[in-house]
Amino acid sequence: MAERIGLFGGSFNPVHVGHLVVAQDVLEQMGLHRVIFLPAAQPPHKMAQPLAPASVRLEMLRLATADDSRFEVSSDEIDRGGVSYTVDTLRRFRDRYPDAALYFLIGGDTLLELHTWREIGAVLELAEIVTVGRPGISLDSIDAKTLKLPDPWPARLAANIVAGHRMEISSTDIRNRCVRGWSIRYLVPAAVERYIVSHRIYF
Repeated sequence: MAERIGLFGGSFNPVHVGHLVVAQDVLEQMGLHRVIFLPAAQPPHKMAQPLAPASVRLEMLRLATADDSRFEVSSDEIDRGGVSYTVDTLRRFRDRYPDAALYFLIGGDTLLELHTWREIGAVLELAEIVTVGRPGISLDSIDAKTLKLPDPWPARLAANIVAGHRMEISSTDIRNRCVRGWSIRYLVPAAVERYIVSHRIYF
C-alpha cells in the first residue's frame, strides 16, 4: 500500500491548536500515515501581512509537534525563500516521494480561491486537495460555477471535504491578544506559549 502523506502549508504566524486539530482530523478521516507542516517563506495571498521571522515560525511549529510522531515539519519552502507557490512545492514533494499518495490540506475559504492559484491545473494533478470546513464558510453547493474550474475537478474536490472540528481560533487574534497583553493560554500549545512570551514575539 502506498504511503499516504498530508501536506499542510501556511504562514503559521503563529501555529495554534486549531491547526493541530485540523491536521489530526484530516489524518484520521482520510487515512493518512503522516502530515507534514510546511511553513511558507512568503505566502502569495498574504503579501501585506507582517510575518514573524521564518526561523521563529519554524521553531514554534517544531515545538508544537515535537511529541506527536504523526506530525513532521519541513523547512522546504523557507529554505527555498521567496514567494511560496504550491505548485513548486508539490513538484518537489512528488519527486521526493514518487510512490506516495499526496494530499494537500486547505480551508474552506481557500477552496473558493483555488482558480486563482498559479498553475492550478498542475496543482490538481500533483495532489489530492482536501478541504476542511471553517466557521462561516458554506460548502454545501460546490460546482463548476462556484469553483470556476472545469470538470472533473468540482466533483473530485467536493468528494474530499472533511467535516473537521469548527474551532474559531485565528493567528490574527492571537497576535492581537499579545499586543493587548492578554493571555494566549489554551489557544496555542503550552510550549509555543512559553516561546512567544519569553521571546516577546508579537508584543
